Amino acid sequence: MEEQNEHGKEIKDDGIIQEIVEETVQHLNNPVTDLKPIVKKYLSAVQKVKKDGNKFYFSDGDARVEIRVVSDEIIRVRLAPHGVFLDDFSYAVPVVDQKVTTFKMEELEDHYAISTNTITCKIRKDDFHISFTEKLSQMVMSEDESPMHWEENIEFGGYYVYATKKCLPEENFYGLGDKSGNMNLRGRHFQNWNTDAYSFGWDQDPLYRTIPFYLGVHQQAAYGIFFDNTFRSYFDFGKEDNQKTSFWADGGELQYYYIHGPHMMDVVKRYQTLTGTHPMPPKWALGYHQCRWSYYPEKKVKEIADGFRSRNIPCDAIYLDIDYMDGYRCFTWNKNYFPDPKRMIKELADDGFKTVVMIDPGIKVDDNYWVFKEGKENNYFCRRSDDYFMEGHVWPGRCQFPDFTNPTVREWWGNLYKELVDIGVAGVWNDMNEPAVFGAGTFPNDVRHNFDGYRGSHRKAHNVYGMQMVRSTYDGLKKLMRNKRPFTITRAGYSGMQRYGCVWTGDNVATWEHLKLGNIQCQRMSVSGVPFCGTDIGGFSGEPDAELFTRWIQLGTFSPFMRAHSAGDTAEREPWSFGEPYTSINRTYIELRYRLMPYLYSVFWEHHRYGFPILRPLVMLEQENLSNHFRQDEFTFGDKILVCPVLEQGATSRLVYLPKGKWYNFWTHEVLNGESEHNIEAALDHMPLFVRAGSVIPEYPVMQYVGEKNVDEVLLNIYYSDYEVNSFLYEDHGDTFAYEQDIYSEKKFSVKGDQKKLKIEQSVDGLYTPNYELYNYNIIGIPFKVKKITVDEQDVLDFHMDERNCLRFKSNKNFMTIKVYGE
Repeated sequence: MEEQNEHGKEIKDDGIIQEIVEETVQHLNNPVTDLKPIVKKYLSAVQKVKKDGNKFYFSDGDARVEIRVVSDEIIRVRLAPHGVFLDDFSYAVPVVDQKVTTFKMEELEDHYAISTNTITCKIRKDDFHISFTEKLSQMVMSEDESPMHWEENIEFGGYYVYATKKCLPEENFYGLGDKSGNMNLRGRHFQNWNTDAYSFGWDQDPLYRTIPFYLGVHQQAAYGIFFDNTFRSYFDFGKEDNQKTSFWADGGELQYYYIHGPHMMDVVKRYQTLTGTHPMPPKWALGYHQCRWSYYPEKKVKEIADGFRSRNIPCDAIYLDIDYMDGYRCFTWNKNYFPDPKRMIKELADDGFKTVVMIDPGIKVDDNYWVFKEGKENNYFCRRSDDYFMEGHVWPGRCQFPDFTNPTVREWWGNLYKELVDIGVAGVWNDMNEPAVFGAGTFPNDVRHNFDGYRGSHRKAHNVYGMQMVRSTYDGLKKLMRNKRPFTITRAGYSGMQRYGCVWTGDNVATWEHLKLGNIQCQRMSVSGVPFCGTDIGGFSGEPDAELFTRWIQLGTFSPFMRAHSAGDTAEREPWSFGEPYTSINRTYIELRYRLMPYLYSVFWEHHRYGFPILRPLVMLEQENLSNHFRQDEFTFGDKILVCPVLEQGATSRLVYLPKGKWYNFWTHEVLNGESEHNIEAALDHMPLFVRAGSVIPEYPVMQYVGEKNVDEVLLNIYYSDYEVNSFLYEDHGDTFAYEQDIYSEKKFSVKGDQKKLKIEQSVDGLYTPNYELYNYNIIGIPFKVKKITVDEQDVLDFHMDERNCLRFKSNKNFMTIKVYGE
């Protein structure tokens, strides 16, 4: 038998009719709140095709699909179930179209092919299957297992939208941002719904942020999928069916970007061309930060500051959690605890400390509170569908919440920081912005949002609420600080959040499991386009012992964001809290962070300018090596320093895998061959670190805070290699946006040697001139006896080999070519 559905399309009785009848009867017997979609509809055969510039439209007679050529390596797919697309708006992707060299569409016997110079998107005529193929090799990278489909959402209206791809037997998956558990996502299911996940566990889901972007790797090649949908969304990487990978959402549009590799690095860089990179942070933000819930009163804050300076432990920032406020009212001060905050902040600044304060979204309902009064009078707070204000209880008690998806509200909120900026606050930490509400968890679904004029309910706005809050904070600070770079942190966010702030992994626990978990989380965030990430060193809740805290400090030294933080009901955990020898070990590693500041800062520039992730897991370094698909405890910071943290209690050694090439032990200068495993000693004061042969690693003198000393010379550690390797040293003012007008210095070093000669070349780009005049060279691993050194063809007469057989000499920083001759 055949019948017509409501759109005139024929449907055959293969059990679907009976299923619809049964589900309809079931829904009639259930309360309205239990209603669920009752029919799933799939795209059928392609009937119509239309071209409009770089957009191609395909229809099965009812639904429409848009295929948009974004660049040579990126193609966007959109589905309109009944032929009408939603407005083309995204918080994640400010500008869709990029540079496309050439593209064309061809009609072949069984499919349509849209091709660029790099990839081909094929749309099968008879069943609307979409696939993406590498043009040169004809390798299929991503392919529909079934056509895109949808279900009508009876409860809310609109559609549940679905895409299902084939999952190859050898395929593995990475990314997805803020997820717990193992690096490789294969065999797991995930949900994206920003959640306050206090003391979260291994494999707990969802967490604080939504980054609906993943990388697939198979046949030694990689691709990416970015599902740009802000509703509650889901991903299944072969868990329900090991031959299928699916992603779907509870509403909105089925819109995704296919991003071609073939290397994982290429995929991440191209994803960042869509969603943006992190702006250059103020250099002090890369220093060590100390936080606790909470440091108060003023006497306690000063005690902490004195603790660092008296022990010569570097630190750049001290944080004030919610207790600095008057009754937890944002933008106020508790004058009992902090009678003169401007004076205190200046005194801290005079001693090299920046002050960072917390600001939450919940505004206390109090007509005598100026922030609430302004928000109420201007209708800036969120309302529900019955037009009552959305109210919930958080730290101040009964609160209302700004609608940060409204650009007028964002501008108002950004201006509220004026007094904090005027008294010297250097950074702002946005917390509780999932948004979190006591008891309820978050806002009800019927809360309405402006969504920059593309209105919607909280179902649509929930996952971007935190991102838009930190956006308003960043933009406000940028305006108020007059060309100084803002420093902002956010707990919640969505893809593109990296344009506005850094993140930490949330309320973790003082356990060895969480040390391992934080290591993986930061790597995952980095390859998901959110590079400026760290953990609460030592764990937020619970009590670390001295060994755990020390190992965490060592890992934190190579986290892009380095901050210790703990809850107020735990023992204090500053770097000296556990006494000796732990204080000295912690000092050594924090000092190492400051010694390597020019390298860390240069790596950040590589991210900002070129889209490189800061932390790079082993699978990204060698995706062709299948064993690396499951290695997750090592990573490189940039591409020159391999970090091998010690993650097991009581460990005095660990097995290390070195990628291909030659690597120097950072501590001993021993040269080891890559593509092999090595057992490395790792006493408590020793975390295995390795430097890629051919690298140039710059160092500054140890400082107690960034900018404490004028840099008179920069130490260049040059690691000999018999194959050419390039390195960067990036420098600028450190706290302004002048780099956007090319006021920076990007120095490129090239190192290559043979058995009797080493050649080092330098080129410089940019208009910034550093203050120092000298380089102090430390050339490590020269395999011959040095006979002669020339700098730009001028002989160097004053050189020597130190006790570690390292070649030491100095020269002007503006050299072009250094040659070292041996015998």
